[in-house]
Amino acid sequence: MQPLDPDEIRASFVNCSRGEAKSVTVPGDVPWADRDFLGWRDPKAPARAYLVLPYEGEVVGLALRAAPPARSRVRSNMCAFCSTTHSVSDITLFSGRRAGKLGREGNTLGTYACSNLACSRYLRGEIRPDIPQPHESLSLEERIARLEDKVHRFVARVLESR
Repeated sequence: MQPLDPDEIRASFVNCSRGEAKSVTVPGDVPWADRDFLGWRDPKAPARAYLVLPYEGEVVGLALRAAPPARSRVRSNMCAFCSTTHSVSDITLFSGRRAGKLGREGNTLGTYACSNLACSRYLRGEIRPDIPQPHESLSLEERIARLEDKVHRFVARVLESR
């Protein structure tokens, strides 16, 4: 991913107001070359999360809400983006307003993803999940392409009515 400065990141948000985008706490010191997207939780407001990525020739940012941890008998779940299996406490339902008219009408879209949004780091083995992973025969490049495809599909659905 190409490096972005805080102003570029704030200007990229498509599903929140300018005022909301202005108040976003932007992470510092991002190793841009090793990221397929920039995803983070707001340290000042842990229920807020953000996703910024190159999409169809522009940079698109999504403001998301993290649901409270699930109370489930399920012991593990899989990230919809990177396909990493985690204990249920390390997977979060993230939802965001749809862009445009649908978002103004209150429509949202959600997906289950790694709670820390560190999908790029899991794929590259920089960090390990807390449970053993099933063996995959895909190469790293194929897994990265799958991750990008899944994230782009999510963004496309958010932008559908824009």
